[in-house]
Parts: sequence; C-alpha cells; structure tokens
Amino acid sequence: MSRAAVPGLPSRHPIGEQLPALYADDDFAQRFTAGLDTVLAPVFTTLDNLPSYLDPRLAPADFLSWLASWVGGVDDPRWPIELRREAVARAVELHRWRGTRRGLTEALRLVLGVSAEVGGDGGATWSRTAGAELPPPPADEVLVRVWPRREGAAYEVDADRVRSLVRTLCPVHTACRVEVLSGPPAGEGR
Repeated sequence: MSRAAVPGLPSRHPIGEQLPALYADDDFAQRFTAGLDTVLAPVFTTLDNLPSYLDPRLAPADFLSWLASWVGGVDDPRWPIELRREAVARAVELHRWRGTRRGLTEALRLVLGVSAEVGGDGGATWSRTAGAELPPPPADEVLVRVWPRREGAAYEVDADRVRSLVRTLCPVHTACRVEVLSGPPAGEGR
C-alpha cells in the first residue's frame, strides 16, 4: 500500500478556493494550486484518518510492524493478517503477564494457536514463617506441555517454533522443557 500521490484523489481542502478573490479567476494561480492539491491530498487523507492508522485492528497491513515496534510486540509478516492484528492489539496485555504461567499460555495460544499447560515454578520457594524450616527444594525446571487446539493435519504443532517461543518468553533464570502432546492431557478439556 502506498500513501504517496494517488491519481485523481480530490483534496478536501482545495487551496485555490482559499485564495483571495483577486486570484479566483487567475488561471495560472488556480492551476498552480491544483498541482499542490494533488501533492497534499494524500497528506490530508492520512491525517483525517490518523486514529485508524493507530488502531491495529484498522491500520493498513504495512503499518502493523511499525505499531508493533511502539508497544514491543511481535509481528511476523508470515502470519495471517488477523493474527498479526491481534498480536499487536494484545501486546501490552501480554507484557503485563510476561514471565508468568498465564503469559506463556496466552502467548502460545495467540501466536501458535496451541493449547498449553505450564507446570513447575522454576525453582522459586518461600515460607510464610520467618526462621521456619526450609521447604523441600522445588523442581528446577518449568514443564510446558502443548497440544493442538483442533484435530487434523492442518493443526499440527511445530515443536521448533514452540521451543523458540518458550525460550523467548521464559524468565532467563529458569530451565524450560517442552513436551508436544497429540491432545489434551488426561482429564483436561479443550
């Protein structure tokens, strides 16, 4: 998409009509300002629609990467356009949950379309009582189990993409292990 000169795009604010009455019948002044109108019409159109450019659900597709950079979102041009729009729209919310079970689960669902279950806490432990006996050491890894949200060959889980996203989103101090399942774990709903 281009926001450059658009042939035939009328200006909503023609300069020739705003000139003093002395130039209203001047052919040269009217032709000169009409040339400027051709150059300025896309600028006025863009400014008139500026709120739409800043809304990821309405913005032109080529603006999504730019919007994603504003909010620290992930934008992959290979994704379907609706997924790209949703990822940018929810970027701030996902940043609030980054490093948590919920954040990892939501990111996996949004970005890769998989269901996920996150177990383990990465080695964090604490006690409510000062000076109390230390609790037993926790598991030092986070287990991320993923499965397709729907059945069928079109909904296969790409384990490499899952591992890559999990590495990106898990806190640095934790070891994360990924298991790809064919369906939800026993006793889980979809």
